Amino acid sequence: MPRRPLRALAGIVSACATLGVAELVAAPIGANSSPMLALGSVIVNNTPDGFREQIIKAFGTNDKTVLFVVMAAVAIAVAAIAGIVERTNRPRGSALFGVFALLAAAAAVTRAGATWAYAIPIVLGVIVGIVVLRWLTRALESEASIANDQGARREFLGMVVGAGVLAVVTTGIGRFFASRAHNVDANRAVQVLPTPTSPAPPIPPEADLKVPGAVSYITPNGDFYRIDTALVVPQLSTDEWSLRIHGMVDREVRITFADLAKRQAVERVVTLTCVSNPIGGDLIGNAKWLGYPIKDFLDEAGVHPDADMVMSKSTDNFTAGTPIEVLTDGRDAILAIGMNGEPLPVEHGYPARLVVPGLYGYVSATKWVTDIEVTRFDKATAYWTKRGWSERGPIKTGTRIDTPVSSAQVSTGKVPIAGVAWAQHTGIKAVEVQIDNGNWVQARLSQEYSTDTWRQWAYDWDATPGPHLVRARSTDNTGKVQTADLADVVPDGATGYPEISLRVS
Repeated sequence: MPRRPLRALAGIVSACATLGVAELVAAPIGANSSPMLALGSVIVNNTPDGFREQIIKAFGTNDKTVLFVVMAAVAIAVAAIAGIVERTNRPRGSALFGVFALLAAAAAVTRAGATWAYAIPIVLGVIVGIVVLRWLTRALESEASIANDQGARREFLGMVVGAGVLAVVTTGIGRFFASRAHNVDANRAVQVLPTPTSPAPPIPPEADLKVPGAVSYITPNGDFYRIDTALVVPQLSTDEWSLRIHGMVDREVRITFADLAKRQAVERVVTLTCVSNPIGGDLIGNAKWLGYPIKDFLDEAGVHPDADMVMSKSTDNFTAGTPIEVLTDGRDAILAIGMNGEPLPVEHGYPARLVVPGLYGYVSATKWVTDIEVTRFDKATAYWTKRGWSERGPIKTGTRIDTPVSSAQVSTGKVPIAGVAWAQHTGIKAVEVQIDNGNWVQARLSQEYSTDTWRQWAYDWDATPGPHLVRARSTDNTGKVQTADLADVVPDGATGYPEISLRVS
């Protein structure tokens, strides 16, 4: 084997040792001190909106996985280069490791809520990585004939395996202790949800048209979309959780999870929508939520009359700015602890999150929420608003075609076209379908459950041979027809009619 690949291998293994030790040291300090997590967060926070939306459009809820894959590929490439350029008398690869340490340490200590201790994992990790790289490089250079000497090559590869085992073991131990520090899965498994004093009304069978290929009225937890800024799902047990309400209030209020058990829980069905949802997209879901009215907490704190915004913050420092008026106007805005009859899934905000009908999630649906500051829009700016998104984020009326899928080939005769429509906190009055720029025709609607949930629709089309274009549009309960004007998701949600192309034979 030529020496260059062996040098590259030495660099890669040394980098793995760096990250393994860093993960081990990060476990007692906190997950946010992980160097890869810190660097990833910097990338997420500074990615241009247009590019970010293209990533979400292409990969949907797998956007975080794609980021980690790209980061891993770049890290492997840089580590390989470091190994190739490293020499005993010219430690240029070690210098590359040092540059990485500076960047990762800067990313870690500049995160919201960080301390200088967040730099310790990467500093110690890089020291170990440089030691391993120097050790392997010295071994390579001490064996002048390693490319041809099978015994020397086996000895070197054994050293590589040893360093690799160090990386795997330290990473595994670090992850183990990090998970044990919170033990969220075990905590969630034994949690007993309270019986709501105000349960959600039963869902009538007529709310679900049960058209083959269309989504169910209630979105299962495993299918519910997830879009957020958390690269690693925050781990917070019910014992660790508390909610602080402060700011422009008469008195500061702090609520523990044990305190919630003394309150009256309510249950509501609410459809949530992501502002990044493209025309006819799937970043929307309907679930049954269990929780406590946010208005009750605000009333206890005593909101000042000149306050107009609530800034909610998650345990990983994401913020959302919500108009106070929508939290106090009687709609079912709740601090949710349950979803579809079970404790919140960890990826959907366990142990507590906000659910606010009628607003896009980026201004309302804070997951892992631990802080509510009552303030004003002219005094505070939330995470996405700082990045150019609109301030208040009301959900726009939308329609989606679930079946048939675009580009499908169908047979002549009756073809069911079906989907969902939404106008949260206003409700859907009608859905119409258009075939090939013809007249708009009424679709049949499922029974309306509430104005805060989506509504299913279906149209039985007499399909004729040839290519066809199908569009759909909705009318809300005020009589306002969904706009045909095409608009991107930035800055306040996409608009336009969903359309699919079909071939009938």
